[in-house]
Amino acid sequence: MRHGQLRAAGHFNCCMLIRMDHPQPNNPLHGVTLETAVTKLVDRFGWDGLARRIRINCFAKDPSIKSSLKFLRKTSWARNKVELLYIDTFAPKPDPWGRRRATAKED
Repeated sequence: MRHGQLRAAGHFNCCMLIRMDHPQPNNPLHGVTLETAVTKLVDRFGWDGLARRIRINCFAKDPSIKSSLKFLRKTSWARNKVELLYIDTFAPKPDPWGRRRATAKED
């Protein structure tokens, strides 16, 4: 089977090809589990705020981390929205003028 056939059949995830021990400086989600992302978003916005930003029932009706993870692992469009909100909220923003930003160690 080809890659697309495996992915469409639900037996393959392209992220499975990426080993976690390889650094990925351009990937803001590297090393961040879906559970960590959801937990940090709930800590930041609360369930109501998360439900307003991403309109899915698992955040609005009787929400829990466990039920949200179960839904998000099965539903790629919803998981993508969560990942994008996580990146928009927590990933460092590049300087618009291309300057290097000081890190906490340099301050």
